[in-house]
Amino acid sequence: MGHRIFLAGASGAIGRRLVPQLVAAGHQVTATTRQAARAEDLRALGADPVVVDVFDANALRAAVVAARSEIVIHQLTDLPAGLDPSKMAEATTRNARIRDEGTRNLVEAAKAANAKRLIAQSIAWVYAPGSEPHAETDPLDSGAEGGRAVSVGGVIALEKHVLGASPVTGIVLRYGHLYGPGTGAESAAEPAVHVDAAAYAALLAVERGEQGVLNVAEPNSHVTTDKAVSELGWRAGFRLSGE
Repeated sequence: MGHRIFLAGASGAIGRRLVPQLVAAGHQVTATTRQAARAEDLRALGADPVVVDVFDANALRAAVVAARSEIVIHQLTDLPAGLDPSKMAEATTRNARIRDEGTRNLVEAAKAANAKRLIAQSIAWVYAPGSEPHAETDPLDSGAEGGRAVSVGGVIALEKHVLGASPVTGIVLRYGHLYGPGTGAESAAEPAVHVDAAAYAALLAVERGEQGVLNVAEPNSHVTTDKAVSELGWRAGFRLSGE
């Protein structure tokens, strides 16, 4: 039986690969974008598009409630195309704001809609230095400095908001470095994950997985991925058919 799903950040790299998977699984998808020009692209993928800014808490809450959302999926980022190094410093600050303030607004909207679970994108390369491979229980790098401190601070805030969203069940997916269609990269440094497989983990988390954190990456020496495989039935080799 399908669910009513609110996908925030549907026009991003993972979002565009996730919408077709959700629709094929029989779910009804309300998909957000900040740019009206992208709405028709989302409609073509089978979603009901809505243009909303995550920083407009009232409009966001209204959209999530109007969609009668049972599941909320958070794939919001604010990063330059191809992770352009010349633009990353400014983007890091914007992205951290989305992870903190944007996530907080999305959590409150999910609660207002009486959603059952919230699935959120995090990253798997912000663990504190220590013995590898890192398990999900290892501490994050709260002592980081410079630009890394901004990124880690945003991640810590996001995960705190999601995991503290009771009565909504919060699931955090710590993705490896993305590669594949829409990412601007054909490969990535470890820990890495293909964008289709990253989206697949979010699809599986709609029905499976308990509250908590899961590393989502291809087999590597930096982070363990056994939990995602055992709890979600996730497969790192998953790819959208016909691609």
